[in-house]
Amino acid sequence: MFDRRRMLKSVGGGVAAGVASGLVAGSPFPAFAAERVTLPFANGERPLVKYPGKRSLIVLTTRPPQLETPFSVFNEGMLTPNDAFFGRYHLADIPLAIETEAFRINVQGKVDKPLLLSLQDLKTGFESIEFVAVHQCSGNSRGFSDPRVPGGQLGNGAMGNARWKGVPLKAVLDRAGVQAGAVQVSFKGLDGPVIPATPSFVKALDIDHARDGEVMVAYAMNGEDLPWLNGFPVRLVVPGFFGTYWVKHLNEITVLDKVFDGFWMKSAYRIPANACACSEPGKPPASTTPINRFNVRSFITSVLDGAAIKAGADTPLRGIAFDGGEGITDVAVSSDGGRTWQAASLGESLGKYSFREWKSVVRLPKGEHSLMVRALNRIGVSQPTKALWNPPGYMRNVIETTRVVAA
Repeated sequence: MFDRRRMLKSVGGGVAAGVASGLVAGSPFPAFAAERVTLPFANGERPLVKYPGKRSLIVLTTRPPQLETPFSVFNEGMLTPNDAFFGRYHLADIPLAIETEAFRINVQGKVDKPLLLSLQDLKTGFESIEFVAVHQCSGNSRGFSDPRVPGGQLGNGAMGNARWKGVPLKAVLDRAGVQAGAVQVSFKGLDGPVIPATPSFVKALDIDHARDGEVMVAYAMNGEDLPWLNGFPVRLVVPGFFGTYWVKHLNEITVLDKVFDGFWMKSAYRIPANACACSEPGKPPASTTPINRFNVRSFITSVLDGAAIKAGADTPLRGIAFDGGEGITDVAVSSDGGRTWQAASLGESLGKYSFREWKSVVRLPKGEHSLMVRALNRIGVSQPTKALWNPPGYMRNVIETTRVVAA
């Protein structure tokens, strides 16, 4: 079995040589800064950095690593390559060495038979499942919030679409034997806090959700082992739900007889408890609830903001749309700032949790133009024309505008 512990150790040998090449200070990984990009909001300048197993990604922080996918990657195909997939940690004590043979997942709590599962147990002792699903950070696009809000100022690249393979969480829980009265299941990984006062990163799902057959204990991504920075050797995959629940380096599953009240559920990652998950700037929401499913989103990927295109000629447009699992049924494109719309054609469906490709063609006269795209899902939910706001900067899904010049 391939041992990632040796891989990181060998990569670490290049640190000394990398200092002269721009080694990023404070990072636990040897990472090399080659150039910089500027995201389209205030203080948007970022380094592009190569981390182990990754191509050059946009770096927000190094300790812990917060790595954003350059937006141009999303025009390469519907599956985001592993080496371009974004990475996001909350706590800086990241595992740098994992003995794959000794690694175990502890299944405990209100169960009849506690389990210690090895990676081999997962791969050979259960029937596997596989599906394509979008993984999106709760704070994706936070940098565009107006008024600005605290938190990582991300562009639109804290998302990705991958083919995940693993074991249904339901099968693991069934083998352990969930006891009557179980209410939730909590999840913890190997990454931890630097100081004891910082709460460990633990998330929870309601018991029925945890046992729906879709939540996955995943060990493969796009046909390969999980990349280290995406949770090797095992992570939780919660299709349709924001990435805060997708616990990396998963090693503890605990069945609970009450609602989990840890910091990362009770205090953090909460949204206004209303239909739009929005509130008025300057006024705290009346009540909040844990963030949960994606809303509808769509993007143009083939033309970037500020691009120059040929006037009077057919310009092919291409992009992506997705939601929390209802499935995208319609996409429309506007070339006149939203005054008129034309239907786009949809590409192959890779599943209800996946990016859905769309295509269209526009022909523009000379001048400046605002291209827009909006999506509609199976139950008739679309996107707002004006960006909604909430204090943590979560769940942006406004109809996006790409400004171009035809000449």
